[in-house]
Amino acid sequence: MAKKGNRVQVILECTEHKNSGQPGTSRYISTKNKKNTPERLELKKYNPILKKVTVHKEIK
Repeated sequence: MAKKGNRVQVILECTEHKNSGQPGTSRYISTKNKKNTPERLELKKYNPILKKVTVHKEIK
């Protein structure tokens, strides 16, 4: 039987890339615990298009 948990999948999108006007998007999929972190997730991840580490925020 599957466990019912608080862990959900979230999509992280680059904030700098959106404002730069370049084509394409940098997105990552991660998981978070809804109970411990109800606010939106914000992580530093590598953006291959800009070739540097940037802030990625949770969307949706």
